[in-house]
Amino acid sequence: MKKKDIKILLVDDEPDILEIVGYNLTSEGYQVITAENGSEGVKKAKKELPNLIILDVMMPEMDGIEACELIRKHPDLQNTLVVFLTARGEDYSQVAGFDAGADDYITKPIKPKVLVSKVKALLRRFKEEEVADSFKIGNLEINRDEYKITSKGKEIILPRKEFELLSLLASKPGKVFKRDEILDSVWGNEVVVGGRTIDVHIRKLREKIGDDSFKTIKGVGYKFVD
Repeated sequence: MKKKDIKILLVDDEPDILEIVGYNLTSEGYQVITAENGSEGVKKAKKELPNLIILDVMMPEMDGIEACELIRKHPDLQNTLVVFLTARGEDYSQVAGFDAGADDYITKPIKPKVLVSKVKALLRRFKEEEVADSFKIGNLEINRDEYKITSKGKEIILPRKEFELLSLLASKPGKVFKRDEILDSVWGNEVVVGGRTIDVHIRKLREKIGDDSFKTIKGVGYKFVD
């Protein structure tokens, strides 16, 4: 799923947060919908069916806990990620949030760019969960749970990043993965890396898996060939 197709619902009664956080998420390419209270948030969630909902806990009319409970009762929102914004020290809110069906929480105050990084990480986790834990492609069997690769009955040991890169490319044979997409999915915000890092990892995978399995699309990225 591309960023432009991902909907994020931001629910908070503070106009500054809606404006600043909303701007930063929009700048990243996400679709951002906003609501000023829990009641409005529930209505927009049912209408828009977002991929991720960021809910403030303390809001007028309906707080985030109650809003989350109602959201989780809607059949089309069962798999939507719900994240709470909580003030520091609100341990009760965090526990109550998980009980209500939240997937995670973010502690305020938080810098907008840090929040965006957190959102990226959550969405990556969501995408990873969509991929089968184990799948076969050609002679390769990839087990994501065990970080295990088997080729013709022989186990191949790969470092973590090589495994994640192979798993990403092999999950959709024939699809061209752009460099930015690969960096975001495999490396995320862990370290600052460049395109050369991808080239090195691809070279190592070619040595271990086979040169014919990987095709370079010059100036774009790479794809896995079955």
